[in-house]
Amino acid sequence: MNLTRRQREILDFIRSYQGERGYSPSLEEIARHFGLSSVATVHKHLTALEQRGAIERGHNRSRSISLVEQPVRTGSLTVPLLGRVAAGAPIEALEDDEELMIPEDMLGRRRTYALQVQGASMIDEGIHDGDFVVIEERDTAENGETVIALLPGGEVTLKRYYREGRFIRLQPANEQVRPLMVPERDLRIQGVVIGVVRKYRRRRA
Repeated sequence: MNLTRRQREILDFIRSYQGERGYSPSLEEIARHFGLSSVATVHKHLTALEQRGAIERGHNRSRSISLVEQPVRTGSLTVPLLGRVAAGAPIEALEDDEELMIPEDMLGRRRTYALQVQGASMIDEGIHDGDFVVIEERDTAENGETVIALLPGGEVTLKRYYREGRFIRLQPANEQVRPLMVPERDLRIQGVVIGVVRKYRRRRA
């Protein structure tokens, strides 16, 4: 699975907690263990773990986290590279007949594709100009997920998704870039980021 460091830490904590006590920790206990001020942050991480198939949850029930045994995957495969997406000012995603090789365990449950990032508005999330984001095709998103969003006029952008009343706030991860506020009816989610492939550049001597 392609997990962030924090997601891996939370998964390890759940596994250890269940091994010692025989039941899963509550959201409050996870938040307290990691020094998090809000259980909403814990919920975001658990949602990501659930989407990646690492856990299952019985919603509306406390202590309902179940670990999912993962099959061992090795090797790599290719996914369609459909063009570029802006992590800054929106630009059009271009469809090209190209492919990107990714680790097999980065493949999503639904149709998976890749886009190359242009701009630096998501740099604080570790997504840099020239990187490739791996996208699971979905038309809905949870608060806090990084999405590919289709804006009015046909432009596409890469931002974090937050629902605020009748509007969606598309939040950059760069304090120098302003968020976008878009009426929910005018916004279309095209997919959710499930991985990042770094494009390294050689330094000239």
